[in-house]
Formats: sequence, C-alpha cells, structure tokens
Amino acid sequence: MNKYVERLKNGLLTENPTFVLMLGMCPTLAVTTSAINGLGMGLSTTVVLVFSNLIISLLRNIIPNRVRVPAYIVVVATLVTVVQFLLQGFVPSLYSSLGIYIPLIVVNCIILGRAESFASKNGPIISIFDGIGMGIGFTFGLTCIGIVREILGAGQLFGAQILPLADEATGKAGFTPITIFVLAPGAFLVLGFLVAIMNQVKVVAARKGKPLPSNAGSIEGNGEAERITAEKQKEAEAKKLEAKEKMPQVNAVSEKEAVETKVEEKADNTDKQSTKTADDVDK
Repeated sequence: MNKYVERLKNGLLTENPTFVLMLGMCPTLAVTTSAINGLGMGLSTTVVLVFSNLIISLLRNIIPNRVRVPAYIVVVATLVTVVQFLLQGFVPSLYSSLGIYIPLIVVNCIILGRAESFASKNGPIISIFDGIGMGIGFTFGLTCIGIVREILGAGQLFGAQILPLADEATGKAGFTPITIFVLAPGAFLVLGFLVAIMNQVKVVAARKGKPLPSNAGSIEGNGEAERITAEKQKEAEAKKLEAKEKMPQVNAVSEKEAVETKVEEKADNTDKQSTKTADDVDK
C-alpha cells in the first residue's frame, strides 16, 4: 500500500506537473480564466490519464517497441474523443469554454510522458495510481491558478460574485476588477507567484528540519543539483591533475630502476666471465 500512496504523493507534491515539472503549460495558461474552467480541464485530463495508463500498461508486452508512440497516441485520442462527447452532451457550457483545448489533450506531454516513462514499464494497478496522482496534481494546479485569476479579475469564485463591485454611476464603493488577470499576461504572473510561494514553503520546511519531498525539477532543486555536480567535477579534475603530476616521477623512478638493473646484470656477467677465464688459466 505504501508504494500506491507514494505514487499519489509523487503527483501531488514531488513531481507536480504544474508547479514542479512545468508541463502542460498550454492549457494551464489558456483555460484558467476561472476556477470552473481549471477544474473541468483538470478532471478531463485526469480521466484520460488514468485510463490511458491502464490500457498502455495492459498492452505493454504486446505493442512493438518501434511503434509504441503512435500506439500511445491512438489510445489517448480514443479516450479524448469519448471525454469530448461526454462534455458536449452533459456540460455544454464547459465544453464551449474549453473549446479547442479538449482535443489538444491528445498531445498533452503529461499523458504521453507518463505512458512512456511509467505505464509502459509497470503493472496496471500502480499505473492507475500514478495516473490518479498526476491527474490530481494537475487539477490542483489549474484550479489554484483559476481561483486567483477569477477573484482578482472578476471578483467571483466558481461563477458566484464574492466581492461587491464598485459602481461609478451611484458612487458605490467596492472592488474594481483587475482586467490583466483574465488575460494571458495575468496567467504568467499568477503561475510565477504560485511557483515562488511553493518553493519558499519548501525552503522554510527544510530549514525547520521537516523537508517536504524533493522538489525535482524546481528552481531550488536544479540549483542545488548544479552546485553538487560542479563540486564533483572540480574534485575529478583535481584528481586527474594530481595523477598527471605523479606520472613523470613514477616514470623517472622506473627508468632509474631499469638502468640500475641493467648495470647490475652487466656487472654480474662480467664477474662470471672473469671467473671462467681464471678457471681456464688454472687448468
């Protein structure tokens, strides 16, 4: 059971597709003008992700390696078509809001990435949990961005007015929507702030001795990894340089020993010849 919980935690925190891996940025920035849009896109992607992981895991030993990517795309496209028909039939307003981004789920790098890196190498049950974890993480990211943008850009939350708007005609004081947050630049701003907040929370937790799961792919994680790699490279270069400096000394010692050995052998041969000559003279 622990490995299944780890898969869920992996998608939500350790390798969150939105805030850590920075995957699926096209729908993340385009459809999150409201919380309901973010939630709808996230849940649609989660359904496709879970079932594609299941099917690809079951067929992993049947699909030839050279055509695996086209096979994955066919599986995902079939599931996306089903989801598209369901949205069109039961929630047409959401279907209209998401528009072209529903068919684009077919080429979502999160889905194809999990199919290639996990589902094609693991059993169906754990692949389902992996899909659920990554889907929940993606939905969480989109919904958070949608909530912030909707509140700041319209004073609403899930379509309900929560901040009374100002009325210039009557002089009524109230909230003035910040239009930029419902536009493309607002999506970048909100995403950047949320990523920064998440990284800061991890830094604070690490300082308190209660580190969260490793933030693979985040700015902090990449900086630390680069520092460690640079230190290892410096150590390796220092060792190579030290070895090169020792090589001439070793070679000189070896040559000296070889010369001494030859001299000793020559002296021994001379002594033997002298002894032999003396013996011959005595005879």
